[in-house]
Amino acid sequence: MSDSPRSWTGREYLVQILVLGVWGLLALRLMHIQLYSQETFASRAARQQISHEPIPARPGDLLDRKGRLLATTTSVSSLYVDPSSIDDPQSIANDLARVLDLEADKLEEKIKTHSQKKFLWIKRQLSPEQTAAIQQLDLPEEMVGLRDEFKRFYPQESLAVHVLGLRDIDGNGQGGAEQAFDSYLRGQDGVRRFVRDARGNVLEVLEEVTEPPQDGHTVVLTLDTVLQLHTEAALDDLVEEHNPVGACAIVLAPSSGEVLAMASRPGFSPSNLGSVPENAWKNLAISAVYEPGSTFKPLVVAWGLDKKTLDTDEIFQCEWGSYYMGRRLLHDHHPYGELNLTDVLVKSSNIGMAKIGEKLGNEQLYSLTSSFGFGKKTGLELAGEVPGIVRPLRNWNNYSTGSIPMGHELAVTPIQMISAHAILANGGKKKSPHLLLRTSHESPLPQQIVVSQVVSQPVADWVVQHPMKEVVERGTGKRAQLGKLSVFGKTGTAQKVNPNGGYFSNKNVCSFICGAPAENPRFLVLVCVDEPRGSSQFGGTVAAPYAARILKNCLNSTGF
Repeated sequence: MSDSPRSWTGREYLVQILVLGVWGLLALRLMHIQLYSQETFASRAARQQISHEPIPARPGDLLDRKGRLLATTTSVSSLYVDPSSIDDPQSIANDLARVLDLEADKLEEKIKTHSQKKFLWIKRQLSPEQTAAIQQLDLPEEMVGLRDEFKRFYPQESLAVHVLGLRDIDGNGQGGAEQAFDSYLRGQDGVRRFVRDARGNVLEVLEEVTEPPQDGHTVVLTLDTVLQLHTEAALDDLVEEHNPVGACAIVLAPSSGEVLAMASRPGFSPSNLGSVPENAWKNLAISAVYEPGSTFKPLVVAWGLDKKTLDTDEIFQCEWGSYYMGRRLLHDHHPYGELNLTDVLVKSSNIGMAKIGEKLGNEQLYSLTSSFGFGKKTGLELAGEVPGIVRPLRNWNNYSTGSIPMGHELAVTPIQMISAHAILANGGKKKSPHLLLRTSHESPLPQQIVVSQVVSQPVADWVVQHPMKEVVERGTGKRAQLGKLSVFGKTGTAQKVNPNGGYFSNKNVCSFICGAPAENPRFLVLVCVDEPRGSSQFGGTVAAPYAARILKNCLNSTGF
C-alpha cells in the first residue's frame, strides 16, 4: 500500500467549495444586517416589547338652554383579574363573589374557562361600597386589579330620558341626544405605550410617546329643564286620571323651531334599566303614528285661503248634519245649517270640511300635506323618528276628497303635527324643529334649520287669531281657557284604525294643540293621548286641560 497523500476527487472539491460559499453568504448577510438593517431589526425588537392601551376620552356634558346639567360623566372603578396567574380559582372566586353578590361557582368556572388569558373583566362600574370592599380583601395585585372607567350620570334621573337617551357601558350613545350628537360628545381616545418583559409585566411607561385623550365637547340643548319638569308633571297626572296606553307632550317655540320640552309615557329611569317595559323605550313624540282628526282642519283652511280658493267670509251649508258625498253619507256630531268659515272650524264641522275638500280637489289637498311636512321626517335630530303615512296621489279617490280635510286617510306623528301648526303660529313660515342649540366646539355648526314660506302671513295670522282663538273661547277647546289671556287651539279626536279593516268604535286618539298669545305666539303645546279609559274620550276633555296647564306654566316661567 502506498503512503503518499490521496488526491481529492472533483466531487470533494465541489462539496468544499459549496460549504465555503454558504459560510461566505452567511458572513455577508451578517455584515449587511450589522451595517444596513440594524435600525430596522432594533425597531422590530422594540415593537415586540412595547405594548399599548387606549386612554378613554371623557364624554362631554349635556346641558339645557340655561346651562343646567342634564348628563355628565363620573369616574368609577371596574374589577378585572389575570386568570393566567391565578393558582387557586376557587378561593379567588369565593372572595370576590361574597363582596359583589355574585355566584361563586359561575365565577370560578369563568376564570377557569379563560385560564390562558391575562385580562378578564369580572364586574364593571362598581359602586363606591363595592370598590372599598374589594380593596379590603387585599388580594394579590398580580391576580386582581381595579381600573378606572367613565360612567354616565343623569342628575335629573328620568327627566327627559327619551330626549337624552343613554350611553352604554362602553361609552356608546344609545338613542336620544346621546346618539344624535355622539360625534361632538365622544371625544378622541388617547394611547398609552409601555414596555413589558417576557412575562408581560410592565417595566416602563413611555411618557414621551403617550398620546393624551381629547375629551368630548359640551352640547347645549334647546330644552328648558323647568318647562320639562312642568310638562312631565302634567303628563303624569293625565296618565293617572285617564290611564291611557300611551301619551306624549311637546312644547315648541314657533318662531325658532326650538323644542323646549318633550315627554313620553310610559317612561323609565336610566338608573334602573333591568325592568323597563318594551313599550317604554319608544319616544311617542316622534314615533307614534295616528290619524290627526280635527287638528288637521286649520291647515286645510289656511291652504285654501292662501290659494284663493276660500274667502274668510265664505258661508257653507252644512245640511243639518247629513250630507251625501257621492254615495257616502257624512254626519256632524251636531246638526248645523249655514256656517261661516270661522264656525266650520269652531264647531269642527266634518260636512263643512268635506265641502272645502270638494273646492280644493285632491291635487291641492295632496300639495298641502307635502308643504306642511307630512309623509316625511321633520329632520329633528333624534333617531327613531318615523315619516308617518301619506299615500301616493294616484291612490286617492273621491272618498279621499272628503276624508283628508277631516284629518283621516293619513297618519302623522306628534312632532309633525306641532311643526305644521308652528307654521301658522309663525306667520306662515316654516322652521324645522331642532334640539341642538350650540356646542363648545370651535368650528361652526352645520346649518340644520330649514326655513320656507308655506302660506302668507295674513292668512296664517287670520287662522290663528280668529277661528283657532274662538275654538278656545266658545268652541270645543273651552277647557283650555286661561283667564283673559288670548289662547288659540284646536281639538282632535280620531278613532284608531282596526288592522282587520275599518275603525275601532271604542279606541280613540285624543289630542289638543294650543298656543299663546294669539297676537304673537311664543309657545306652542301639543298633548296626544292614545286610548284614554273612561266615558269621556275627546280631545277637548282629555287633552285640552293638561295642554293648557303646560302652556300656563310656560308663560309663568318666563314672566309673561
